[in-house]
Amino acid sequence: MGAALIALLPGIAGAQAVSKKDMALHQKLLTLDSHLDTPASLDLPGWSIEDEHDVLHDYTQVDLPRMKKGGLDGGFWAIYTSQGPLTVEGFRKARDFAILRGLSIRNMVAADPANFALALEAKDAAPIAASGRRVVYMSIENAYPLGEDVSLLKTFHDMGVRLVGFAHFAHNQFADSSTDPSKKPRFGGLSPLGKELLKDMNRLGIVPDASHSSDQVLDDLLALSTTPVLLSHSGCKAVYDHPRNIDDDHLRALAAKGGVIQMNAYGSYLRAIKPNPERQKAMMALFAQMREGAKISAETRAELLKKRQEIDRLYPETDRPTFDDFMAHMLHALKVVGPDHVGIGADWDGGGGVVGMEDVVDLPKITAALLKAGYSESDVAKIWSGNVLRVLAAAEAGKAK
Repeated sequence: MGAALIALLPGIAGAQAVSKKDMALHQKLLTLDSHLDTPASLDLPGWSIEDEHDVLHDYTQVDLPRMKKGGLDGGFWAIYTSQGPLTVEGFRKARDFAILRGLSIRNMVAADPANFALALEAKDAAPIAASGRRVVYMSIENAYPLGEDVSLLKTFHDMGVRLVGFAHFAHNQFADSSTDPSKKPRFGGLSPLGKELLKDMNRLGIVPDASHSSDQVLDDLLALSTTPVLLSHSGCKAVYDHPRNIDDDHLRALAAKGGVIQMNAYGSYLRAIKPNPERQKAMMALFAQMREGAKISAETRAELLKKRQEIDRLYPETDRPTFDDFMAHMLHALKVVGPDHVGIGADWDGGGGVVGMEDVVDLPKITAALLKAGYSESDVAKIWSGNVLRVLAAAEAGKAK
């Protein structure tokens, strides 16, 4: 999911301990998350990636100090744009917003080269992490800002984008969404323009991302893409039958083409949650006061945070999914397709996070749980970064051809 100005989760800190041995291994691994919505935080007034924040206070989940504590070396930092009207004006506004969000990511790197480095190829990640810096790949969640000009993809590629998702919560000009409000397909997969976009992605060496798109879009991508497909933040239908998750047959088809599913930690996709209508109504009213891309003052943000905290106090979420729910999806995917085709894309700062894993400080718990489940250090290394980097390397090799 894409980020809002304030994420959708309340905080309850997890207390599960990780052994010193498991923590030492976790810190040794190259760890990448394939879906960080943290760029939305970069444009918040008074917020800095350099400072340690508290998920219980401002609801953000990723910053430099917490990445160090949680042993997160980096990942794919998303340019997310919500779905707007399929009009010339809608496309223009989305394009401008996406370019500015991409510049925010580049400015974060430029402002602190001692701690962040832009990564453009699969081989860049390891040396960046070895130098103690955070790895910054760039991605696009929702290709809507490209409008009907597929050639604009090269502009974003030149900026550094190496992973692109086709759709988001609703159908757009390129593809059907898995969650369109109409509940009816528009194209029955990729549109003709979406197929042209895929060709350009393959030509430029960009990884196709099928998360948020319909199963039929995934079918088209697996049939047409000349390089493997990634699901940057998804789950398993066999564990919870939600449109955002994929079934075992699609998992196997994805793996057969060299693809990878990166496991999501977005609560409402992990299991059914008891309705909380009062909270939902209050949250909808709060979000109605915010506009994506609109500049807000520090004072306004402080007021919004106070309102959000009051909602948490009045209408607490008493049925939040847990770390065990997250691991159930991961362990199922591993059982179906094995450790060569599973990774991690928790949707931090875009709604991800569960009881027991509230922010990136808690990431060592994943390593500990995988080891406890019997997976080897080599397996865990693939899950944390080896698999997603292999897919990126394949996209680069496809470009070379």
